[in-house]
Amino acid sequence: MATRTTRRITLGLLAPALALGATVGLAAAPASAAVWNSCDQWGSTILNGYTLYNNIWGSGAGSQCVWANSGTNWGVWANHPDTGGIKSYPNAKKVINKPITSLSSLTSSYHVTVPSAGAYNTSYDIWDTDHDYEIMLWVNKTGAVGPLGTSQGNVTLGGHTWTVYKGNNGANEVFSFVRTANSTSGTVNILPVLKWIKDTKGWFGNETIGDVQFGYEITSSSGGLDFVTDNLTVSGG
Repeated sequence: MATRTTRRITLGLLAPALALGATVGLAAAPASAAVWNSCDQWGSTILNGYTLYNNIWGSGAGSQCVWANSGTNWGVWANHPDTGGIKSYPNAKKVINKPITSLSSLTSSYHVTVPSAGAYNTSYDIWDTDHDYEIMLWVNKTGAVGPLGTSQGNVTLGGHTWTVYKGNNGANEVFSFVRTANSTSGTVNILPVLKWIKDTKGWFGNETIGDVQFGYEITSSSGGLDFVTDNLTVSGG
């Protein structure tokens, strides 16, 4: 789990230096007519104000393709081997770029269709602009996956009850909020989570929130599995 941060900070900037190359796998997007699809390792596009990113970053990765009907309706087909270590984090990103105290609201609604097999989590990944802090909100998980750090107990925030983990991957602090029961749809009020970290725990100050990402942190999906974001909205400011 210690490498989970570096692949998102660097995004496509490291692509030329990586041995996996520009294209990973030859699997096709779903038969339905998507407006965009890509099997490129760092395939990316912008739709409706969301940046979609295939983001195959981990060692030992297999094939993965992302498709999108819009910035809020998209999915991934992934065939990663049944080995340890995170292989990818396909996601949709909304840029916020506001300090916490300047935010009047920050919410997101999600509805996903995810497989019962494999090893993965469905999660928000929230970054400050300096990439000093990573806040993950796991709404569901399957298989042998777990967050970085040590448990800080449970807390109810933003409409959900989470087990909180605090850790450091060598590059930045990581605060993971793992929902105590799996969910495939709901609304998360993100701002109270950020204020709890800042005001109640004092783990960071008035950070400027850069990105809110939502996607699938996939460790294994042997044989090929589908992950579908039926709907996603991120709003606030």
